[in-house]
Amino acid sequence: MKEYCFGIDIGGTTVKCGLFNVKGDILEKWEIPTRTENNGINILPDVADAINGKIQERDLDRNEISGIGVGIPGPVDENGAVLCAVNLHWGYVQLEDQLQRLTGLPVKAGNDANVAALGEMWKGGGAGYHNVVMVTLGTGVGGGIIVNGKIVTGTHGAGGEIGHIHVEHSETEHCNCGNCGCLEQYTSATGVVRMAKQFLAETDTPSVLREGKVTAKTIFDAVKAGDGLAQQIAEKFGKYLGTALAVIAGVVDPEVFVIGGGVSKAGQVLLDYIQKYYKEYAFSACKDAVFALAELGNDAGICGAAKLVLG
Repeated sequence: MKEYCFGIDIGGTTVKCGLFNVKGDILEKWEIPTRTENNGINILPDVADAINGKIQERDLDRNEISGIGVGIPGPVDENGAVLCAVNLHWGYVQLEDQLQRLTGLPVKAGNDANVAALGEMWKGGGAGYHNVVMVTLGTGVGGGIIVNGKIVTGTHGAGGEIGHIHVEHSETEHCNCGNCGCLEQYTSATGVVRMAKQFLAETDTPSVLREGKVTAKTIFDAVKAGDGLAQQIAEKFGKYLGTALAVIAGVVDPEVFVIGGGVSKAGQVLLDYIQKYYKEYAFSACKDAVFALAELGNDAGICGAAKLVLG
């Protein structure tokens, strides 16, 4: 009888590891450094050593372990191969096969944003729903789409790349992906700061944002304090993201949008600006989608990875 599984979230700096029971309870979590030198050749052996070490430490029976779920910052194809993971310095890596050989356990891998969405559906802000769109507003904009409880991966593992939806025709600066006018350029933490600096340069309107360092946090703190210029920035932010989510709703018709990442720490005020424009532009049948804040924080990846292998 299966009793345990491992959830692994491989990031560019650290690998988050979790030991779970099959109900989804975290029994233990820990981190190891991500050694990206030499094209990341040490990453999977290090993960295997961490898992094998924990099995030995806890004297676990391998026959009672369902397997290992893994989230990766890059597209993963249907065969469990990573096509490219820039932050890990990986090209093509047969992740599932390699890690299975190193541990002797079944392995299931997925894109980290998709896996985080699965975690939020299972144990977080999307709990109780089976059709979920998760948006992660961090340094970039990530996304994960769950339809009928299953991750939408797509042909190239790029399903859910919400941050690279084109939303602005007039943009001349390039996004990190090489295109111009991507959602990420306006609604990520760096994107909203970029917009704020443009507002500050184009107007003499008084604002507390002129008094110190401009960050996503200071912008939304100023919004809450009633700062007029900050509210204009939030309106533009909300229009870009709300409109993009209305477009997504017309394709996948989710029950709930879960908003996570560092920018989401602004709380309900953030959702208010997004929902305002979402409701204006969404197809009538989709207007009542619920908006919720992510709840799992840094545990979303390991929880989703565990769910990935448990099915």
